[in-house]
Amino acid sequence: MIKIENYAHPVGLHLLTRWQNGDVGARQEMTDILDAALAGEFDENFKVLAPPDRVNSTASVHMLGLAVLNDLYGVESWDYYNTDPYRYVRANLAVSRLLGVHKFYMTWALYAFTCEPLGQKMMYPDKFPPGADPDTVLINRDNWHLLETPDFTVGVPKAIDGILRVTEELTGMPPMLQISAPYSLAADIYGQEPLLADVVNDPDNVNALLDHLGDKVLGPWMDHHMETFPNGWVELSDASGSPFFIGPENCKSMSIRSIRHMLRDKPYADRVFDNNYRGDFVSEVKRKGRASRRKIPEGANVDRGSLLELTEAKVSVNPVFIMRLEADKVDIAFYEDQAIQRNLPLTSGIGSPQIDRNSIEDLKAAKAEIRAQARSFVEAIKRVCDTIDLPEDNHVGAPWPSHIYFEDVNGQSQFELVETILDEVYNCPPFERQK
Repeated sequence: MIKIENYAHPVGLHLLTRWQNGDVGARQEMTDILDAALAGEFDENFKVLAPPDRVNSTASVHMLGLAVLNDLYGVESWDYYNTDPYRYVRANLAVSRLLGVHKFYMTWALYAFTCEPLGQKMMYPDKFPPGADPDTVLINRDNWHLLETPDFTVGVPKAIDGILRVTEELTGMPPMLQISAPYSLAADIYGQEPLLADVVNDPDNVNALLDHLGDKVLGPWMDHHMETFPNGWVELSDASGSPFFIGPENCKSMSIRSIRHMLRDKPYADRVFDNNYRGDFVSEVKRKGRASRRKIPEGANVDRGSLLELTEAKVSVNPVFIMRLEADKVDIAFYEDQAIQRNLPLTSGIGSPQIDRNSIEDLKAAKAEIRAQARSFVEAIKRVCDTIDLPEDNHVGAPWPSHIYFEDVNGQSQFELVETILDEVYNCPPFERQK
């Protein structure tokens, strides 16, 4: 009998590397492991949570799960995401174990899944996650007000409920709904370019649209989720509404404002958060004359007051933990200080491009660079955990991403770099919490 425990770090990663490189024996071994996982043979192992006295790691692995199931069994995208929740959850949990991450984090193609129930035309590639068809928008400025609440008991919402129900059954972790925030949903169904044009020329229309989406679509969906799973959480995602794309002021006055509007009077508001506003560095760049070129160095520190204002706004829609994403480009020390001052846990992201094997020219140099960065992240996270008031379980049973967070792992990820990063996590000593 195959034991998933035998593939603890770094053995599972070595197997994934051989499978990725086309090794026939590794492919058969992967098939044997997935056969066992899908048959439920690892279900007891999936109940084992991360150690609460150490820095841990987590990863969004749904794209890697799709790549594995497509290669081994020919499972295609629509079938993978929509038809069999036990297969979906067990595959995701099994590849998480092979990666060696400590904490489970159940994810899916959330931007696509949020707009599909509204009638948005979708694209389902065979081997890749679905997405909204950018050439066919669902609404425009003349008809968006006609958009009504969808049925959450059929289609994609039903599939998500199934995934969450199985995740809770197999891991004991509370079900966490992942859906778009209002701005990103608008970008998918109204169109990125028309929406950006309105941000500049008709901000009142944008805010009215976002509030309508919150009141008619996202708010009712959250209500349905909490009625179905009274212990549930909601993670909102709003990459399109980030400072990087629409600027820090529009992010605060449109994206973040619309979330606060949507959460008004919601009794579960303390279990809803948005943790993926990216591009904090833009708040540190002073406005210059039109003729000058704006240079943005890594870790820029020009206008810390603006960054603090943006952080305050972000915390208003994520009072659960402090997040530094790779695209923020601000030194981890800032987020460490904010976490300690606000008595909140710290999570630091590893961006998908950082571990993309097709983007690496010098693997040795990439390993050295990412090892140093990962070490600084782990050390900062440990100092936060040593300092702040944490529950005894250190949130290891919570469904949100903790500590070192691989933002996306897929079939083209460089697993040697993943191993390098996780080495730093595994080598970190236990916490020394202040009494």
